[in-house]
Amino acid sequence: MSVTARMVEPGERLLARLHPSVAPLVVGAAGLAATAYIASVDPHEGGHYPTCPSLYLTGFYCPGCGSLRAIHDLAHLDLAGAWGMNPLAVIALPWLAWRWLRWALESAGVSVTTRPAPGWALYLLAGAVILYGILRNIPALAPWLAP
Repeated sequence: MSVTARMVEPGERLLARLHPSVAPLVVGAAGLAATAYIASVDPHEGGHYPTCPSLYLTGFYCPGCGSLRAIHDLAHLDLAGAWGMNPLAVIALPWLAWRWLRWALESAGVSVTTRPAPGWALYLLAGAVILYGILRNIPALAPWLAP
């Protein structure tokens, strides 16, 4: 009888032993650490963070341009300043926090009612992000949408 042994990856045993709720906790801790860093190191001052690759390569603002400054402003409770840097980020962050909370609850074994998003909603979301990226590069709309 031949028994084929399978090689075990170094972290596989550890991951198999961890509770499913560890992943959302690690992601949450990383998010809090990143937010604390962004809150303490002001992105409004040059030299601390790299330039947006899209802005650097094309000269156009991407939908994410200004997000670091918006997160910094939100961490300092300046909602108007955050909105001025990136309104999309201000809208997206509460949604991301809600999705993280649902993930954490589901991983901890709490039953959460889940419905998959319809396909049209995903296309609508993608279209809205692309449209936002286009509109924020129109000079007439720069006072409202450019970072």
